[in-house]
Amino acid sequence: MLKDRVYNKPTHRNTLEGILYRMRTGCPWRDVPESFGDWSAIYRRFNLWSKKGVLMRVYRALRYEPDLEWEFIDGSIVKAHQHSTGARTEDGEGIGKSVAGNTTKIHMAVDSYGLPIEFYITVSEVHDSRAAPTLIDMLPSSDYIIADRGYDSEVLRE
Repeated sequence: MLKDRVYNKPTHRNTLEGILYRMRTGCPWRDVPESFGDWSAIYRRFNLWSKKGVLMRVYRALRYEPDLEWEFIDGSIVKAHQHSTGARTEDGEGIGKSVAGNTTKIHMAVDSYGLPIEFYITVSEVHDSRAAPTLIDMLPSSDYIIADRGYDSEVLRE
């Protein structure tokens, strides 16, 4: 006897939650739980929303009224998937080669509460002090910008 499956019509909320689940856990798309909907539909929607800039608009909308007394900036190198390069694209991918393989560097700014307000992606070989002017230009004005020693340069202190 076959069990009847009840499929709810996928909603944008379920799709977004499925995308966030996949990003948070790092699981393969096929392993996204069925409670979020069909994994292939979620994957297709992720690609569509990425190309159209929908996910960036959602990100920007979520940073509602940040506490800008203090802004903290730092960079972190992230290992990219082994198949992350190779496709020809018009845009720069921000993926470089290192001893660890394909890597990228995320330069992030957070507000006084530690909530992200802006980010900038470069290849992993870019030094923090070289990426900082671009990141700082993207930020709203604040009382203080705090960074670690990697950002120490005369130009940035001024």
